Amino acid sequence: MALSEQTQKLVEEKLGDYCNNKIPANIRDQVRLGFTVMGNTVTLFEEKPIQNNLDQRSKLPPKLPLAQFRLNVVDHLWRLYCPSQRRQDGWILYPGAKPTEDFEAFLGVLDKHT
Repeated sequence: MALSEQTQKLVEEKLGDYCNNKIPANIRDQVRLGFTVMGNTVTLFEEKPIQNNLDQRSKLPPKLPLAQFRLNVVDHLWRLYCPSQRRQDGWILYPGAKPTEDFEAFLGVLDKHT
């Protein structure tokens, strides 16, 4: 199930601001934050250019997944996940992050740990 239009707009606005403010402008040629929205899942990732060449970024961007936000369709609560240390385990619940209706609360959780 996809996010509602209103929820997707909120997520794109808040996470877009988070990505823009988290990385100082003077190093955005070296590292950027971005995100994708697929269904009810939002994935935050770090993107680094290949050989520090921004023109190649669109061709083959190495994206390192940092966090995943999932909106549960049953209880309408967001859950925060982080990549498992073991690749085969995929995503695991972010330690100490309780489900919430407030998407922005998880941005604060990420700020504390990054």
